[in-house]
Amino acid sequence: MRRLRFLQFTTFYPPHHFGGDGVHVRRLAHALARRGHEVHVVHAVDAYRLLADPAAPEVSDPEPAGVRVHRLESRWPMLSCLATQQTGRPLVHGRRLRRLVADVAPDVIHYHNLSLVGGPGLLAYGEAVKLYTAHEHWLVCPTHLLWRHRREVCDRRQCLRCQLRHGRPPQLWRWSGWLERQARHVDVFLALSEFSKEKHREFGFPREMELIPAFLPESEASGEPEAAAPAAERPYFLFVGRLEAIKGLQDVIPLFEDGGPAELWVAGQGSYEPELRRLAHGRRVRFLGQLSPQALRPIYREARAVVAPSRCFEVFPMILLEAFRERTPVVARRLGPYPEVVEKTGAGLLFESPEELRTALGRLTEDTALRNRLGAAGRRALEDRWSETVGIDRYLQLIGRVARDRGRTDTMRVLEALA
Repeated sequence: MRRLRFLQFTTFYPPHHFGGDGVHVRRLAHALARRGHEVHVVHAVDAYRLLADPAAPEVSDPEPAGVRVHRLESRWPMLSCLATQQTGRPLVHGRRLRRLVADVAPDVIHYHNLSLVGGPGLLAYGEAVKLYTAHEHWLVCPTHLLWRHRREVCDRRQCLRCQLRHGRPPQLWRWSGWLERQARHVDVFLALSEFSKEKHREFGFPREMELIPAFLPESEASGEPEAAAPAAERPYFLFVGRLEAIKGLQDVIPLFEDGGPAELWVAGQGSYEPELRRLAHGRRVRFLGQLSPQALRPIYREARAVVAPSRCFEVFPMILLEAFRERTPVVARRLGPYPEVVEKTGAGLLFESPEELRTALGRLTEDTALRNRLGAAGRRALEDRWSETVGIDRYLQLIGRVARDRGRTDTMRVLEALA
């Protein structure tokens, strides 16, 4: 029986990635392959090597049968990325990409982070069912983050000055209508949270967006951790993520004074790490470095809660699902998608001020029954809302609806035969 052919475009993909969006794309590719579909992934190694620490290891598991990865590399990664960033077109790799689309002949083209893999120019390639998932706010923000002037969340546009403050060349095509014209080639734009959907509307994105659930693969969501967590002398809270100022960890560290009842464990790396280590001197803070997902599972499970203090507008942090898998609640800043998730699931506590954060940490340190009740709610929500079955079924139903609306009878027949 014929299966569908998928072609995914993304700037970052493991091992050439920095976090959430690359992991999301890989999980989707592998989940589709497990159902027998053929998946091609195109990503920009040029972009990763331009931005990454040259000493960082490039280690990744092999791809499963059914997934083929196409890496865009050139002798001049700076020139390749700058050309795409400035023109919104895949100038260096355009010919190869057009040939690839023709050779694969996909049923579905799914765009993810396009910033340096080809920009809006890629949206016109091919005639398949076309989806676009907004993993960041790049569609409405040249710096992706709605983090104005590198110091505050954005509530109104100051794009030219902001790009210069971020050290990025202004993208003149954003004022030309190029993105809006190219967006017409996409059938459905997808958001990972109501918050992200609303932000795109608020900042003038002209297309309506639909919600699509993130998910944890079944292999990652089931079973027990393979190893035990490191020995802990006292209860601990866990932070997982890149160590950058926008993640807000500097607002949490001062609450873990020496002599306090709990510790803060920090898993991750980033450019802000030296400042965070200085701030943590003499406090009950343990830096764990960058850990594999397998090594993190038992640490999640034993934590009193995962702390999510981000100062910027996140889209949908996967640490939420990783915590819920281990029946661990979250303590999150009342910002971005966190209120939406916590209030719908009852799986954590929210804070705005340092006093509210201190109170939340104290409650979860002292009240084991509360901690376990919130953690159990998170696990139920994961199974009901963000399981692989829920996510992939919803995804394929969406493709079927678009195929029907566009008269793509070949794609419809494949999906009907698999139902």
